[in-house]
Amino acid sequence: MALVAASATTPKSFVFSPLCPSRKCRNNKLGLNFGHSNLKYKQIKTRCVPHHGYTNDRRKSLAIVNAVSIEATEPEPVPDERIYGRILLSDVVVKKKRRVFSGRSWNSLDISTAGVVLTMHLLALFAPFYFTWSAFWVAFGLYVVTGLLGITLSFHRNLSHRSFKLPKWLEYLFAYCGVQALQGNPIDWVSTHRYHHQFCDSERDPHSPIEGFWFSHMSWLFDTNSVLERCGGPSNVGDLEKQSFYRFLRSTYVFHPIVLGGLLYALGGFPFLVWGMGVRIVWVYHITWLVNSACHVWGKQAWNTRDLSRNNWWVALLAFGEGWHNNHHAFEYSARHGLEWWQLDMTWYVVRFLQAIGLATDVKLPTENQKQRMAFNN
Repeated sequence: MALVAASATTPKSFVFSPLCPSRKCRNNKLGLNFGHSNLKYKQIKTRCVPHHGYTNDRRKSLAIVNAVSIEATEPEPVPDERIYGRILLSDVVVKKKRRVFSGRSWNSLDISTAGVVLTMHLLALFAPFYFTWSAFWVAFGLYVVTGLLGITLSFHRNLSHRSFKLPKWLEYLFAYCGVQALQGNPIDWVSTHRYHHQFCDSERDPHSPIEGFWFSHMSWLFDTNSVLERCGGPSNVGDLEKQSFYRFLRSTYVFHPIVLGGLLYALGGFPFLVWGMGVRIVWVYHITWLVNSACHVWGKQAWNTRDLSRNNWWVALLAFGEGWHNNHHAFEYSARHGLEWWQLDMTWYVVRFLQAIGLATDVKLPTENQKQRMAFNN
């Protein structure tokens, strides 16, 4: 999922300090910290170890001093499993953790993104007190329109991977539905997702669980500079930037959800606003984010993709078929993610319907030879 807030050309920075200093040697069983800050202390401490006339103790002391001297000239080792551990009920090891909420500079885009996400969650808290069936069905209808037609069909399978072609008027209509999901404009969303596939589960992946479950789920959104540091700017979306419609959506992105919110309030008052915006947007948020987090942590791998992508049936039910994520990483170009007959894929059923009536063309599917090449036994 791409950025929630609109892009800012020159965001201002705000520094948030950590509540306490970090302690890199907390879990070091040898009591040694190879960081530069404590190196002098460790060397002095080692020199002061009494040998009591025993040669073995002297050899151990020399070995420790040599180890410190060598490590002082080498980069700090990557934290291992003993430091960060595994994600709950998974074999995924957290290799490092990025500090997102403290100890770094927050720019204006980070703050606005966090503000939008927090506002939608706070608005959703009013749902039990303003429940009406009409408001519920408005939320459900917008969930399908913005989640299925907008995010999974348009932003993901059509724009990010070009799994099929649509007439321009229909492509633009579905893309506008995606804008109303409040997950960013199409150019930024597609750029981030293409980088995810290019650098999947490496240190350059915008959102991988190797930096922690919650980082891959949502906290990466609040550190917009990290995507620039890892991947660079949106240089991989030239196909969209050539089209004036997508440039228009990027420059006017924030106004469209505001207009929808005003329309909902005019039609049904505060209940429509709470359910049609708050509940629906938060629901689609977390379902989309689960594809980034849960589908790289829990589930099974049917294909040798050499990454952490998993097929997760319950995410597939919520995300209109996007949970068959290992299938997707094996065949990124495929318009169909649920490759088996029993793998429910609502987005594919819509694409197949559009193909049947002549609106979707050049629909891409994996061939048997391509499947054989990606099989584990190959």
